Amino acid sequence: MTLKESLDLNLKTVKALIGDGDDVIFFEFSIGEKSATAIYVDSITDKAMLGIEVLTPLKRIREMKTVKAMAKEITCANVQIKDDAYALADDVLKGNTVILFEGKKRAVSIDLKKFETRAINEPPTGFSIRGPRSGFVESIKVNLSLVRRHIKSKDLKIENSEVGRYTKTSISLIYLSGIAKDEVVSKIRKKLRGIDIDGVPDSSYIAKYLSERKNSLFKQVGTTERPDVFMEKMLEGRVGILVDGSPFALTLPYLMIEDFQSAEDYYISTYRANASRAVRIIALLISILLPSFFVAAQLFHLQILPLNFLLTIINSIKGIPLSPSLEMFFIMLIFEILNETSVRMPKYVGMALGVVGALVLGETIVNAGIVSTPAVLIMALSGICIYTVPEIVETTSVMRLLFLLLAGSVGLFGIILLSAFMLLYLTTMDNYGVPYVAPYSPLISGDLQDGFQMINVIDMKKRPASLGSKNTYRRGKKNG
Repeated sequence: MTLKESLDLNLKTVKALIGDGDDVIFFEFSIGEKSATAIYVDSITDKAMLGIEVLTPLKRIREMKTVKAMAKEITCANVQIKDDAYALADDVLKGNTVILFEGKKRAVSIDLKKFETRAINEPPTGFSIRGPRSGFVESIKVNLSLVRRHIKSKDLKIENSEVGRYTKTSISLIYLSGIAKDEVVSKIRKKLRGIDIDGVPDSSYIAKYLSERKNSLFKQVGTTERPDVFMEKMLEGRVGILVDGSPFALTLPYLMIEDFQSAEDYYISTYRANASRAVRIIALLISILLPSFFVAAQLFHLQILPLNFLLTIINSIKGIPLSPSLEMFFIMLIFEILNETSVRMPKYVGMALGVVGALVLGETIVNAGIVSTPAVLIMALSGICIYTVPEIVETTSVMRLLFLLLAGSVGLFGIILLSAFMLLYLTTMDNYGVPYVAPYSPLISGDLQDGFQMINVIDMKKRPASLGSKNTYRRGKKNG
């Protein structure tokens, strides 16, 4: 719908498209003997810049000129001339200031958005003793500036789009044209364009649309709050996605090995990094398998337990009314309730409730003879170990429950069967053409340099071959 020469008619049209809102301001002023109206949203507009750099220069004009000539009088950047009422209404709702002129079929749209943003600080989910302290925030402009700060190259490509019929959330597709695989970029771009949803409150919504297996238990999109990690992933050949309103950046293709790698691994001694990765793997196995092995041993395989340990268990379970599997499920339920309560409660109350609740409740149910001490100890150890790899807690929590169900039903055979099924599923799974469990299946010997164990950073001459990067060398040679 194009504008008309009548200012009143144009105002009525724009008002109808914007809708009723007390924070939408229509400021009338004069340019010579002609009238003009500035339209803006009071809560998201920089009114100081509006007055100094827009209204003051326009009011100095003695006689109304062409719209293009008047736009040149505005001293701030990003000034556009438009004649479509729909586009102008969208600009106002996004935070731009639109100026309509009497007798003109075109209007001026100026970017004067001003949102309150959280200060850049260390991300709570990616803490490290060594390394950069900055983290992404909820403003996409701030996050893009952090990316530009880390990558100063003409190959850095940023493609902006909007998703959400009502929220019109800004999304940035980011990649390095000389490294990222063109097929992957095109596929992600196509998926982003095909998203049809009312609104996008967080990047996790976008991650669900980008996942190739919608109902898979396993994570398929990488996430990070750290700009340095985001940069490193793109330098390996991945594609990054930033969503306005979310501090979590997305990266694709995602490999399962990523969450066993910490940002700090690359800033500390290689020996210490390898020891830390080994601890993460062992702790994850303990968190998933230890409760199920304990239940299976009690119900079906007492002979595999050492005699002294067996006697300890027998003494501890005397008078316990619950079966081993029900006992473990009961303790797991208590720990999950305490965890949910500590998260939902106010911060300091939640911390106190978690500590006191676990100590008091744990000791009370043991003294009351409802559960045994070894069962509480094992579930507590499992609960601690599960957070050594916090990025996949959702997956490992469900896997622990599944293993526990089968262990209580058919014993060790069920654990072995489910483990074989999980391995088969993971080895046949791919993510945007990249094997999910690379570099181990299929075995890519060159990528073992940064797997469960890593070599010295200065010796990593090539990028991961599993990602299919156009430029395979990090240094020393150039390819494509």
